[in-house]
Amino acid sequence: MELELAGAELKSVLNRLRRAQGQLAGVIRMIEEGRDCEEVVTQLAAASRALDRAGFAIIATGLQQCLTDMEDGGRSAEDRDEMRARLEKLFLSLA
Repeated sequence: MELELAGAELKSVLNRLRRAQGQLAGVIRMIEEGRDCEEVVTQLAAASRALDRAGFAIIATGLQQCLTDMEDGGRSAEDRDEMRARLEKLFLSLA
């Protein structure tokens, strides 16, 4: 399954991933500095949400592309079922 992200979608996903990357760097720094546990966990939760949102955006884009392919008749019924099962598995891995 290939995923093609358009300009705006790609920018949004990359921004979320960069935000999560910065938050993870912050968590590491906070732990190294011996910061308060509550502050560390709060920052870690924010990083986790950013990663989840990026994952959901990628899956939503994949679903949209699959629907477009199905409307265009680009896939057989078996291909559609397999793709649906794969996307469902990906979605559940984030849930």
